[in-house]
Amino acid sequence: MSKPLVAIAGYHLEPGRVTNWEEGAFAVPDVYVEAVRRAGGRPVLLLGRDDEPAESLLQPFDALVLAGGGDVDPSEYGATDRHPRVYGIDPARDSVEIDAVLAADQARLPTLAICRGIQVMNVAFGGTLHQHLGDVSGFDRHRLPPGGSTTHDVKVSESSRLAEATSSGALRCWSAHHQGIDRVGEGLSVVGVSEDGLAEALEREDGWMVGVQWHPERTAATDPAQQALFDELVRQAR
Repeated sequence: MSKPLVAIAGYHLEPGRVTNWEEGAFAVPDVYVEAVRRAGGRPVLLLGRDDEPAESLLQPFDALVLAGGGDVDPSEYGATDRHPRVYGIDPARDSVEIDAVLAADQARLPTLAICRGIQVMNVAFGGTLHQHLGDVSGFDRHRLPPGGSTTHDVKVSESSRLAEATSSGALRCWSAHHQGIDRVGEGLSVVGVSEDGLAEALEREDGWMVGVQWHPERTAATDPAQQALFDELVRQAR
């Protein structure tokens, strides 16, 4: 049996980001690739900045992973002002990934949306984001220095696909985000929350589309519950 093809949405690196390369590049951190391989999938980089419709881009694939990265342009969810801490805006990436989420939903393509990915997923279905959690009352613990990370617990809803995949009602999660889910998008349900009540996991009502605010790929090699997300994605792809 051939391995399921898992598209991992890559992102553009500006010239100079790769040592000794004068050109830009498209990339995805290798921990995503390794987690998909451990699960028995065949990871393939999905490139943005393409005029081809998302339905055609996804047609060869059996599953989709949306990776972390810079912030979604606030204009995509109707915000008229951009917080000064917003960074890494890439309108082309936003467009490709939002279209990909909607196309994956229509095709019932198993989808795992990680960190920025859950934010793209929420925006795609009409939701909004907190542009900077450090400025939102009650979410002060999420204030991180640029490039910083933290580990915290997430409570998981018992009847969720997330709980079924991880066989756990509580997960220890590695996070590095300064934004978060505000208004939840249409047809999405909150299935994981942090200790302060921030929505940390969303699921689509139909199909297998799961979004998590943390980075399961970072600890999947040593934490079976986090690896289980990739395992279930590939199982669904089969």
